Amino acid sequence: MHSQPLSSDPDVAAMTRWLSKRPETESVAAFHPGPGIQRLALRFDIDKLRKALGECLARMDYQGDMQDQGFAALPLTQRPGQTEWTSNDLSGRYWLRGDDRYVEEPREDLVPERQFSEFNPAFKSTYFEYVHAELAKRFPIGRMRVLSKGLYNCNSWHRDPEPRLHIPITTNPGSLFIVNHHVTHLPADGSVYFTDTRGYHTALNGGETARVHIVAALAYEQVTK
Repeated sequence: MHSQPLSSDPDVAAMTRWLSKRPETESVAAFHPGPGIQRLALRFDIDKLRKALGECLARMDYQGDMQDQGFAALPLTQRPGQTEWTSNDLSGRYWLRGDDRYVEEPREDLVPERQFSEFNPAFKSTYFEYVHAELAKRFPIGRMRVLSKGLYNCNSWHRDPEPRLHIPITTNPGSLFIVNHHVTHLPADGSVYFTDTRGYHTALNGGETARVHIVAALAYEQVTK
């Protein structure tokens, strides 16, 4: 039995083609729109965003019981008169396929986003109050949180009941956002990004500095299953 010459092996030929060009390595540090991830025309002042973050953290520590796992939150909006936030308030319903059964399952309880209609008075007179007012002029805003992601950290691969807006405050080129099969970096330059988190998505921080975003839920009709 004669073996086929390696010169005619399709995998050998493909490998030769693949290695004939070096990958492009510069554009990965920029934003690239795609299905489920778009940049709005609206922009904010990045220096004022960073100053407001410092002011808010001086008034309240990050909340939540998942800080050791790299997930920490500051609640910028609340139910009218709310003074305490449950873990479910800070996280909320999502769906995932968590193991090799590939079965989609819900986690946590659905949070009615429209209930979170009041800006948190603990952060009154900061630039974040202005940001919330500008967003709320244009869109129905539910939970608006500052979310911090630790170094070398990744969220679960999941979907949410509603889409979100992201405003990066501090980031690095290794911080990426993925919706379905589209992945991009979201630079912290005052831009506001739409992320259709009704699709499967994750956020990761593969860099050596913190990743901190404002994340505002868009309180349109929610997906319930």
